[in-house]
Amino acid sequence: MKAVAIVGGGFSGSMAAVNLTRLAKAPLRITVINHGSPLGRGVAYGTRQPEHLLNVAARNMSAFPDQPNHFVDWLGTRSEYADVPTAVLREEFLPRRLYGDYLQSLLFWHTKGLVNAKAQIEFVNSEVLDLVPAPDRVAVVVEQHPTLEVDKVLLATGNPPPADLPLADAFEHPRLIANPWKLTEYALTDPGENVVLVGAGLTMIDVFLTLRALDWKGTIYAVSRTGLLPLSHFHGIAYPEFPPADPTTLKLAELEALVAEHCQQLRDRGENPAILVDKLRPYTQRVWQRFSLAEKRRFLREHRTRWNVMRHRVARSIHEQLTAAIAAGRLQVVQGQVCGLSDRGSRIALTLQTPTARGERTTLEAGWVINCTGPQESYRNSKGVLYQNLFDRGLVQTDEMDMGIKVSPEFNVIDGGGYTSDYLFAIGPMLKGSLWETTAVPELRIQALRVAEAMLAFLEGEAAPGWFAEMWVDVVEYVI
Repeated sequence: MKAVAIVGGGFSGSMAAVNLTRLAKAPLRITVINHGSPLGRGVAYGTRQPEHLLNVAARNMSAFPDQPNHFVDWLGTRSEYADVPTAVLREEFLPRRLYGDYLQSLLFWHTKGLVNAKAQIEFVNSEVLDLVPAPDRVAVVVEQHPTLEVDKVLLATGNPPPADLPLADAFEHPRLIANPWKLTEYALTDPGENVVLVGAGLTMIDVFLTLRALDWKGTIYAVSRTGLLPLSHFHGIAYPEFPPADPTTLKLAELEALVAEHCQQLRDRGENPAILVDKLRPYTQRVWQRFSLAEKRRFLREHRTRWNVMRHRVARSIHEQLTAAIAAGRLQVVQGQVCGLSDRGSRIALTLQTPTARGERTTLEAGWVINCTGPQESYRNSKGVLYQNLFDRGLVQTDEMDMGIKVSPEFNVIDGGGYTSDYLFAIGPMLKGSLWETTAVPELRIQALRVAEAMLAFLEGEAAPGWFAEMWVDVVEYVI
């Protein structure tokens, strides 16, 4: 029997396993090796906090690209939504833990062999330490578990943990929380103390919502270099004037000019220009792939922050909570860069360089400091044993942006010598340097399906088509 190992049991790994089960024509053993976050849920959907909502409406959250209504149909089977009209349910921003329930139900339904008796899914709750290729198979070295012998391996480890705060490598303090995704492991005492959240993106919003649910009394400071917060979702318009027929042919300078022109037109009409990001969504991956290396670097340098603010929006109800907290002074957004950290006993002092300080630095003191800067991007600097070993032995290489690892159009990993691996595949956030848009369900569900097709083709000795040309989002409705 052919065997496949999937490293990572979050959305990408789980749905790859589900799709392998759906599509397998010959006997196949699939082993999902998961470590850290709950199986089937990953970090994003492993939260137990009801205030943590999806950032996408229910209608765009099907786990299957070929069944766009699957999630909404599943919601209709639950008693708490039995009386909610489907049209209303489609527009809801639901708790992320509920979406985790959905993913686990899919995973375990397919595990039982009810969908395809030829495919078997097994689970191992442990950490993969290394991969050792042999002439015929590859050994998967798993901590405190017998080594697995398989034919193919899929890396689907999701987002790596946050990078260390600037200048914080040698700084340790019991009230410095380096990984906000493990916030529930800390006993957050002294609710009257001020809290500093370093970062102002989606991670910061999660932590803010958790503190608010705890009825935190102290002031919450969100510190970022730009001071920009994610925007709210909104009811958009069709706007057929943008993009042009084939935006993938545009150079960065041409795209900049075109976006600036249409932003002004939308403002003149009283519409939100963020609709342009949604309109580009079906083409973003192909546009990124056709940019030169210099264009990609300039985009990150000059446009990345503004793009993320417009692209990664939040539910309107969450944005209203942020706005109300700012108006009441409970949340203060500080534009500045962390220059230093110092121990003040039960508190931590942050030294900041702010635009209004005229070269002078200011100090912000708080009872808790939480790193909300988001996932580390450089896998070459990963603290995980697996990626250290893979890089050290030349089994993988970084992409040209050093934002992930390099893969072929069929998701085969490219090794350190530039050769295409015949046994190792990768999907998910580690393809960010190659695809840019590769962290949300509408993209990941397509990858999970395509990599399953590719791996099965390789297992059966068939030529797998290059799927990167078809990675764009073609089934979502992003004008909301």
